[in-house]
Amino acid sequence: MISKLLDRLSEFLVHRKGLIPIFGIFLIVCNLAIQFILPGNILATSNLLLHLGLIAAIFGLMLAWAL
Repeated sequence: MISKLLDRLSEFLVHRKGLIPIFGIFLIVCNLAIQFILPGNILATSNLLLHLGLIAAIFGLMLAWAL
């Protein structure tokens, strides 16, 4: 079951190599917007979306290079 899921996921991502890095950049931009909209929020103070976006973008670039 996991093998089929990974196979389908890799077939989906092979044609959309920039999808994960674009999602990471979207999270980084959302973090920037949250900094201005909700300055005292826990997402703004911890920069959670910034860190998740950076990890997703780097992982997406490495995955796109491998595919």
